[in-house]
Amino acid sequence: MVITSGRSRIRSTVVALAVTALTAAAAVTAVATTTAARAADGPAAASVEDEGADCPVSLPGSLAANPRLPDPFRKLDGTRIATTSDWRCRRAEIRELAERYVYGEKPAKPATVTGTVSRSTVTVNVTHNGRNASFSAGVSLPSGNGPFPVVVVLGGFGADTTTIRSAGAAVVTYDPLAVGREGTPRSNKQGAFYSLYGSSSSTGLLLAWAWGVSRIIDVIEQSGGDILRGDATGVTGCSRYGKGAFVTGAFDQRIALTMPIESGSAGAPIYRGLPGESGAQPLSSAYGEQPWLGDAFGAFTGSPNTLPVDTHQIVAMVAPRGLFVMDNPHIAWLAPRSSSVAALGGAEVYRALGAGDNLTYWSDVQDGNHCAVRPEWRTPLQQHIQKFLSKTANTPGTIRISSRAAGNLSEWRDWQTPTLTDGPTTPPTTPPTTPPTTPPTTPPTTPPAGDGCSASVSVNQWTGGFVATVRVTAGASPVTGWTVTALLPSGAGVTNAWNATGSGTTGTVRFTNVAYNGSLAPGQSTEFGFQGTGTGTAMTATCAAR
Repeated sequence: MVITSGRSRIRSTVVALAVTALTAAAAVTAVATTTAARAADGPAAASVEDEGADCPVSLPGSLAANPRLPDPFRKLDGTRIATTSDWRCRRAEIRELAERYVYGEKPAKPATVTGTVSRSTVTVNVTHNGRNASFSAGVSLPSGNGPFPVVVVLGGFGADTTTIRSAGAAVVTYDPLAVGREGTPRSNKQGAFYSLYGSSSSTGLLLAWAWGVSRIIDVIEQSGGDILRGDATGVTGCSRYGKGAFVTGAFDQRIALTMPIESGSAGAPIYRGLPGESGAQPLSSAYGEQPWLGDAFGAFTGSPNTLPVDTHQIVAMVAPRGLFVMDNPHIAWLAPRSSSVAALGGAEVYRALGAGDNLTYWSDVQDGNHCAVRPEWRTPLQQHIQKFLSKTANTPGTIRISSRAAGNLSEWRDWQTPTLTDGPTTPPTTPPTTPPTTPPTTPPTTPPAGDGCSASVSVNQWTGGFVATVRVTAGASPVTGWTVTALLPSGAGVTNAWNATGSGTTGTVRFTNVAYNGSLAPGQSTEFGFQGTGTGTAMTATCAAR
């Protein structure tokens, strides 16, 4: 049984016609796959809010439990995408799942959106189905003549607005509570969004806030571009507003740069990881604290394994656009370990689309204060604005995970990352038996272990760094302890490790089991991981049993 989404019946005619008019070439451009193309044209956002509005989506009628992260490349019909152009409609499926089960529905652009843009204020006036709503946002311009790229700051705290302006972008300070008020019951939600769509709407605050940012972009686009540029928009916010920024960037493809800060539960961290992450805010708490999530999510607070979607796929919804996730590893309540897993999982989609350089995840910070303005993020923040908004640079993204809260993607997935082609949507004549996790690295095979143990290494490589997953397999006899020796390529270095105790950081390094994974039955395997700088794709490893 399938349930066909009613989205096509409620989307406005204007949006439907705009999407239909998109050419196939434009769709492919949105998932450009070569670094050369990105460097020449700049990493591009879409020209419309939702490129996949015309994709037919049939949601499942029943849900099956799955403790692993859902395969972002597997379509609802059970097949996997084969080309970069397939991603447009696969993303639409993820969007529908996220709306149905997590956030509630984000309505299409209302019938009428008007407003003004001045050097100090953006005003928004919306009319839909005979109802009216209005709100405004403040504007703070950088030096210069403009027109200026825009970073919408949700909530007005936690974002480094000084650095944003010094990088040449205007700051638009948006009060999400004017659009979706906190402190209200789910049956009587308040704010501009609910004035239009009803106080009993099942849509949660996060997607209502995202809808508000989209309407600000509408007004900027219509303003003529004398002060603010509608084609160069970023969004950021911290804590609850980090949750909002994360969702906003995922659901509006016009946003070129999404920068959530310390978003915590209901933000970036994978839902499946929260019950097992010590000290993390439980899903029941995040759902009950405020109506951030959609009403339907209440059925999953105690059973996230039955969700057909998780936040690594929300990360993927941003791809191939710019994403800079900033996290705090010092506060367990924020679930930073689960957040790093979401970033690593979403990064697989970025890499498959040839856009791995467009994602940065950074939790390696010293200051543990919540929503502090951190010196570690200042330079990458400038670089991201220059790359994605002003398009004056092309600095590659990076992944810097703190050893205090390092997640291990291999523990959460049972799928591999395909090599997507740029051709028609037909699979290759001879698909590989096991697609590589990170092209061009060939997945390792585990050699026979004999009476001792063996080690195989798979590497997720990005520009300037990597994460290595090492599988240790016992031979014909039981193993009571093991040591893996790895020879790092020249210039590579280890920054942190998990599920093992490391010795050495360059050249020949050694990893020894920890208390809970040293004993292996014959043929049994366990995994550990480590993060490094440089290139790890030519690494070799051997195992010695004790």
